[in-house]
Amino acid sequence: MPVIIKALRVGLGQLIVFGDFITRPARKKRSPQAQASVEQAARELSLYQFHACPFCVKTRRTLHRLNVPVALHDAKNDETARQALLNEGGRIKVPCLRIQEGEKVTWMYESKVIIDYLNQRFGAV
Repeated sequence: MPVIIKALRVGLGQLIVFGDFITRPARKKRSPQAQASVEQAARELSLYQFHACPFCVKTRRTLHRLNVPVALHDAKNDETARQALLNEGGRIKVPCLRIQEGEKVTWMYESKVIIDYLNQRFGAV
């Protein structure tokens, strides 16, 4: 029985990823200067995620729509990323946005909170 459940989860995950691919929103258009500013700010961010997690897909769709190039870390298959998420963030939960502001690091969990933050920070730019 656990094998069947795992197969269903993997299959559903791949279906979610495929659905995201074929329905992906258009990227936000900005002037070259504004996009350069967004790209500079995005260097402070990284997203810890699982590839087929529906909440991670939702968060990545927002990044794509806002045209914010953020480093992605696979916390499921990359042991280094998983340990960083646990040791520095405090728990293995995705999606998690790591925000570096100078010496201060914030680990933001929950897709809704992350999406609200991204929309507020990059939506008007």
